[in-house]
Amino acid sequence: MMAQSKLEQYLNEDSNTPTSNPYRKPIKHILMGSADVVTSTIHHLQVIGYASVGDWSPLLPTDNADEVMSILIRQILMR
Repeated sequence: MMAQSKLEQYLNEDSNTPTSNPYRKPIKHILMGSADVVTSTIHHLQVIGYASVGDWSPLLPTDNADEVMSILIRQILMR
C-alpha cells in the first residue's frame, strides 16, 4: 500500500465526513504561485474575514519550480 501524499491526506480529510445539512456542499479553493504570494493572499483572506490562516493546507510544492499551492475546503450553503 502506498502512503498518501500530504495533498491527498488534506483533500481526503473532509471527504468522508457527512454534512449535517444536505444543502451544504464542499468547494475547494486552490492558490498557486510563489510562496510569498500564496502566503500573502492567505493572510489577506484572513484580514477580510473569509478564512483563517489555519484553515489552509500547508504550502505544497507543485511540478513547477518555485511554485507552491495551498488548498482550502469550505462547506457552502446551497439555496
